[in-house]
Order: sequence, then structure tokens, then C-alpha cells
Amino acid sequence: MDIDRSMIGLSSKPYTAVAEQEKARRFAEAIGDPNPLYEDESYAGQTVYGETTVPPTFLIALGNNAELPIRLDVRRMLHGEQAFIYHRPVRFGEKLVCTMSVADIYEKEGKSGAMQFLVLDTEMTDENGQLVAVSKNTIVYRPAKKPEKGGERN
Repeated sequence: MDIDRSMIGLSSKPYTAVAEQEKARRFAEAIGDPNPLYEDESYAGQTVYGETTVPPTFLIALGNNAELPIRLDVRRMLHGEQAFIYHRPVRFGEKLVCTMSVADIYEKEGKSGAMQFLVLDTEMTDENGQLVAVSKNTIVYRPAKKPEKGGERN
């Protein structure tokens, strides 16, 4: 399926993700970030955060369980860009209600032709409905391969 601007505004059903400290610790280890802010309470208590918090890019691990009401061909998808907008730090054990939506769709001309870009925003709110963070993901959606002229090759 190709994508088009009529899909802008489509959203997933909300789902809950928990900011688990052990998962965040393993995430920080996997990306090579040894910052004690993620697991040392005494260190974190002396920072502006006042307590331990998740690594800034950890939200990618929480915001990927959405099911949009469109079917995309994952073989045509390429991760283009990721950004995170924090309204406050995420605390361990916190339950975040996440909703992904199609924020934008646009095209650009590349060396091999037109490329489509799909911008997905995942809003994360706390249990009181207050916005905590937004994960912005831009996907390059490659054009479908056209069948070769003359049928199959041997």
C-alpha cells in the first residue's frame, strides 16, 4: 500500500507502557551509556532530576507497541529520523498511556525517484492525563517495485 496525506490524523488505540528500571538499565548498557543517573539513587538525588530517570532515548522502547489502522509493508520502511520532546522526566515504575498518530506525510525527490516520508508521533501521558513526552519518528517509505516488463526471468 502506498501512503497519502488522507492518512494524516489516523491514530492507534491507546496502550500502556511501564518504564521498568531493569529494561532501562539494559537499554543504557546496549547503547553504551554508563550515566549513573539511570541507576544510582544517591548520585541522581544530587542532580536537577532529584531521582533516577530513564535514558533520553529509552522512549523508543516504550513507544513501539502501537497498532495504526493502516497496513504498511515493513519491507519498504526505512528509519529516517527520531526525536524526543520531554515535558518532564520519566520516572521508573511510571505507567505511560501511549497513542501513536500519523502527524505528516510528504514526498521528496531522491536520486532514484520520489520518496515518501511518514511522520509518526507517539504521545505519552501519565495516569492523570498530563503530557510527559512525545516520540517523533520519521520513516522513509520506499516506492513499491514495479513488475518487470516481459514477464519472469529465468
